[in-house]
Amino acid sequence: MRHKHSRIRLRYKPAHSRVLQRNLVTSVLLYESVRTTKKRAEVVQPVIDHLITVAKTRPAHVAIRAINKIVTHKNASRKTMEVFRERFATRSSGFTRLVPLGMRHGDGAKMVRLELVDATEVTNEKSPTKPKSPRSPKKKSSVSSDSSVSSESSKKS
Repeated sequence: MRHKHSRIRLRYKPAHSRVLQRNLVTSVLLYESVRTTKKRAEVVQPVIDHLITVAKTRPAHVAIRAINKIVTHKNASRKTMEVFRERFATRSSGFTRLVPLGMRHGDGAKMVRLELVDATEVTNEKSPTKPKSPRSPKKKSSVSSDSSVSSESSKKS
């Protein structure tokens, strides 16, 4: 029976669970997308939604203190107050989404991508182009001049 089991929890020691949760929240706020297990994402998702709601609804000095209790990086706190506050101004809730990715290869854990809705896609890859072949020095030899000579000689005949 589930008496008084009102929240989703991780099966770690409390200190480890708290640190893992704080680091995952910080990563999502900084990078706007994180690949993790489904259980961890379900634990972190309400925390992220709550932090963005606090940033939107509370005065700045109160919101910053509440965010800094959980977030471990100064830039994540700043980004929440400056970027996410404006981006989600018209949205009342549902700031994150879980995208299923399949099973993890080693132990079969369900993997998801936890991302912010309306996130700007940031990729580290360059635009898709042909892979460059290793350059070899081009020789300007008599081959090109011979071909022009042979074409001139064929024109004369």
